Amino acid sequence: MGARTLIDKKEVVLEVKNLSIDIPVSQGVLHAVENINLHVGRGEILCVVGESGCGKSLTSLAIMGLLPKNAQRTAERLELNKKDLQELTERQLADIRGNRMAMIFQEPMTSLNPSFTIENQLLEPLLRHKELSKADARNQVIEMLELVGIKPAEPRLRQYPHQLSGGLRQRVMIAMSLLCNPDLIIADEPTTALDVTIQAQILELMMSLQEKFNTGILFITHDMGVVANIADRVAVMYAGQIVEEGPVSEIFNNPAHPYTRGLMGCIPVPGKVGQDNHLGTIPGMVPSVVNDFKSCRFGGRWDENYKENFKPCRLTEMPNSRRSYEVNLNEKHLVHFCCDECLHLSEHSLLEGSG
Repeated sequence: MGARTLIDKKEVVLEVKNLSIDIPVSQGVLHAVENINLHVGRGEILCVVGESGCGKSLTSLAIMGLLPKNAQRTAERLELNKKDLQELTERQLADIRGNRMAMIFQEPMTSLNPSFTIENQLLEPLLRHKELSKADARNQVIEMLELVGIKPAEPRLRQYPHQLSGGLRQRVMIAMSLLCNPDLIIADEPTTALDVTIQAQILELMMSLQEKFNTGILFITHDMGVVANIADRVAVMYAGQIVEEGPVSEIFNNPAHPYTRGLMGCIPVPGKVGQDNHLGTIPGMVPSVVNDFKSCRFGGRWDENYKENFKPCRLTEMPNSRRSYEVNLNEKHLVHFCCDECLHLSEHSLLEGSG
């Protein structure tokens, strides 16, 4: 597998503008996601990458309308095919889920119902959303299972999830997501629980099926290797915010935000990590964004190379917690900074070629 080539001017199937998610916690309110903007084109794979806890999965659940009841979602725009999902009733959303948009969860063993056969679970979306007889729906299920590499498919229909391997269960989840030919698939770390060989097979399968069906995919991951292999575009997420976005080649060849450069530095390179050449790390800790958090989210996490000559960002309070700077490196590559000091330091490091 290799990095994909971005095709311009795709029809936008998903547009998210200024999405925020707040969750009540014992200490107050956790600002889990703050003012993020995303869009996915038809036939495009957008990878959202970031460490665990940065808000990636919450973002996907917010789009699907599956957030926990105590989570509060606000957005200026949350559109699928130019239809605002925020204006739909729960019944209308149920008509869209599994039909026009579908989700592949991280762990298929907990996503598939252990009490029902594979056949019953795959028939459900077709019988719910399409005007098909049970016999016709069953034929489509068999055809789709064979398309995702489960051959022969018919004997598997009578089996339960626990009787399948992890790779087969994930193929079943992919088949389920594609049955109604959706416009958008959200894949939340679908290969994390699989071994490396099966991961590669599943990624190859998803790419080939995505091209066949011309489906837009929002792919959630923490693995930069996966991003390099499958993404058209990348959105880097840190502490609930999108800090950088652009074509995969731009992000890998010219990372601009210090967090993106830190992530790139953490990728092990065969033959280069040894006793005298340690694997890179990002200093400091992710801040706790609880209550009226107005500090710089990346403050204090600068690499020692920056600290030698510049004071790292220690902004304790900003005039507006939602203030930010957006830098256009080119028409497709955007970088977001939450304060002027981070902006200044990053601009200097880019000019000096450090990082």
